[in-house]
Order: sequence, then structure tokens, then C-alpha cells
Amino acid sequence: MNKLIINLIIVFIFSINIFAQNYGDKTLADVREKDRTSRDEKGKLLTLSASEHSFRADVYMANRVFPNAREHWQKLIENYPNDVNMPKAFMGIGRSYMWEREYALAITFFDDAIKTFPYTKEGRESLAFKGACQVRLGKNVEAAKTYEQYTIMYPTGERIETSYLNIIDALREAKKYDDANLWVEKARQRFMGLPTETNALFARMRMEFFQQKFDKVIVTADTLKALNDFRDTMTSNDEVTYLKAFALEKIGRTNEAIAVYSSIPNNITSYYAGLAQDRLSSLNAPKIKLTSYSVNGLLKDFPAPYRNELLRYAKPRGIDPRFVLAIMKQESTFRPTAKSPAAARGLLQLVLDTALKYNKQAGFPNLKDDELYNPTINIAIGSIYIGELKKEFDNLYEAVAASYNGGEDNAARWLNRSKPKDPAIFTAEVGFAESKAYVFKVMGNYRVYRELYTEDLMRK
Repeated sequence: MNKLIINLIIVFIFSINIFAQNYGDKTLADVREKDRTSRDEKGKLLTLSASEHSFRADVYMANRVFPNAREHWQKLIENYPNDVNMPKAFMGIGRSYMWEREYALAITFFDDAIKTFPYTKEGRESLAFKGACQVRLGKNVEAAKTYEQYTIMYPTGERIETSYLNIIDALREAKKYDDANLWVEKARQRFMGLPTETNALFARMRMEFFQQKFDKVIVTADTLKALNDFRDTMTSNDEVTYLKAFALEKIGRTNEAIAVYSSIPNNITSYYAGLAQDRLSSLNAPKIKLTSYSVNGLLKDFPAPYRNELLRYAKPRGIDPRFVLAIMKQESTFRPTAKSPAAARGLLQLVLDTALKYNKQAGFPNLKDDELYNPTINIAIGSIYIGELKKEFDNLYEAVAASYNGGEDNAARWLNRSKPKDPAIFTAEVGFAESKAYVFKVMGNYRVYRELYTEDLMRK
């Protein structure tokens, strides 16, 4: 995994967990009990010390119990206007609404943080999150202006590079293609020789695909390959190579496309190698010999546990159990007691607010958060969730994986700007470094599982 992806994952985790440490289930239970005894006869939360309200809000936020977190932050805002945690309170309320997809409401609290605490980290983060909310509301021109404001106010801020890239994508989604290309050039000049220059060119390449300007795609691909440095970027040599071949195929230069597809080494865990082999087959071209691998080594690294549960809950919903195993391997490495910093639990790392959408349908109407550590319950609920995503995204497993990691609304947005609706084009459009890496990993896992096991999870 390259440094940019690692750094952006750290930023992503920070944005999830900026408010708290990884508070565990026992701490959450203790805080819930304290809250139970900290209310008046009408159930209204009593005013506690500023530090206690902040601590309890942190614990709730870390465990995605958003209404309770907001209750404590609101107490802090109402009673301790000079407290050091005020910036975090405004940003925390905004972030919690953002996770609940109440984007317009989230913006009101981000605006408070931006206006009142502009030179704190929370103020900077709130400005970036405001732009993200505007994008999700379809207000792309406004989002571009917000991100531009970030570049002006915080020229050395933590999100300065992504702000440039977000401006390009927002303008593109607003169909202001010329303006988007101007910002590509601004990004190249501002970050010449740095990963952001490559990322800006890749944003142009994605835009050209959307515009069906395949001749320009090829030119941009060659420019990217001439830079010959994909380290710490949002793309790779294999991805650009595949997309160039795809563009060549689209304009009828089939023999050239075959040659370019064939240049991608066929590693069994490589996402683009698998796609390239599929395209070669469709073009009746010889496949590239698979890089040698140890079957026994793969069987050790890619086991197929919980077969009965997967066949019982996943297969009847039209889900390939091998795809669920691919997610499970990436999410928990098959540890039923796993818990993430974002309070995701169990084999499929379900968060409670998602699980509560499907628990009754799965037959567990009184679900408690710690029951998600039960493999049967986790797989039953997770299979319904994955099945719903599969229907929502027209059976495109890449979009299911992206949604599983990056959220349904984001995956829907990435799919909307994918033209044509091809797996590789969709994956190129995935806008979060962590989510894109996740798609690669899950789909690579899925390729291996299909090589090793039948759909009934029997060894081939």
C-alpha cells in the first residue's frame, strides 16, 4: 500500500475518530448507565461538568450513537461557551448529522465552527466537510467555491491538496468542463512533481472518459505514463494501462488494445490483471499466462469458514458466498470478536445503525450491539445488507464493495459519473483512497476465492 493511501486512511480514521479514542463496549455501557442516572424526573439530561459532557459525547461518537453524542455537545454549547472543546462540539454535531446524511443540517453546524473558530483544526475540517456535504446535495458549484475558499484561507492546511482535486471533480459534476481543466492546470503548477500533479491528470482522464473523448483519454494516459511515478497517488501504472487499452478498444484500434491489455502482468491477486484477461477473452485474444502461485499457500491465506451460515443466508439472496468471504477476509480476517475504531463489529464489521435497518428482516428484532459478535447474527444481517446493495447497484460487485466501505450515497455518486457503466470505469471514479484500495483488495480476494472454490464453497 503506497504512502498516499496510508496517509489518506489516517485522515479518514481521524475524521471518524477525531472526537475520541477507541472507546470499547465496556466504556460505552458505563456511560449509558451514568446517563441513566443523570436525568431529572422528566428524562432531561442534567447539566454536568464541561469535561464530563465532552467525555460522554466522545464515547458516544466513537460508537456511532449520534443522538446521545449531540445531547452532550448541546449541553456544552448551552452552558460552557468558553470551554476549550467548543470547536469540537460544533464540528461533532455537524459530523454526526453528516454521517446520518442530514447534509443541510450538518452544514449549519459546520458554518458555526467555520465562523466562530476559523483558525482551529476543527474550523479547517468543518470547511472541508461543508464542501463534501454540498457535493452530496448536488450543489457542485457551491462546493467548488467552498473548496476554493479552503485554498485561500488555508494554503498549507491538511486538506490543501485534496481541495484542489475536489474542485476539479465538483466543477466536472457541474458540467463546467473548461473550468475543471483550468484547475487541473492550477494543480499541476502548484504541485509540480508531486503526487497531486498525477492525481490532477488522472482526474482529467476520468473526465474525458465521462465525455467519451477516447482520443484525449489516450493522450492523457500517455502523459501520465511519461511521468512514470505513481507512488503515493490515487492511481497506478496498471490502472492507467488498462484504461488506455479500454479507450483504444472503444475507438476501434483493437490490435493496439490487445497489445496494451497483454502488457499487464497476470498476477492472481491483481484486480486489473483479472479485468484485462476478461477483455482479452472477449476479443478472442490469447490470455496471458498466470503468474505461478502456491495453491497450498493460497488455501492457507484464503480459507472458507462459516460455510453453513453463508449458504443459508447469502446464497438464497443471490449473493455469491465467495464475495461475502472476500469482504469478511478484508473486514475482520474471520475474527468474530473484531471491533474497529468506528464501532463496526464482528465478521462483516457491521455498525449498529446499519444493522438496525435489517435486524427484523433477519429474524433478530431485539438486536443489541454486542450481539453483532455472534457469527450467525452477523452473517444473517450482513447478507441482507449486501443483498440490498447488490440490487441497488445493478449487481456490480465493485460498487457493492465501494458502498460497503465508503457509503451508499458516495457509491451512487461514483456510479452516476461512470460512463460507460463498466467495472474499471467505476473503480477509477471511487473518490476515497481508502475505499478504492478496499475495492481492489476485496475484488482481488474474490478472484482468488473463485479460483479455489465453487459457489457452494467446495474446494475445486
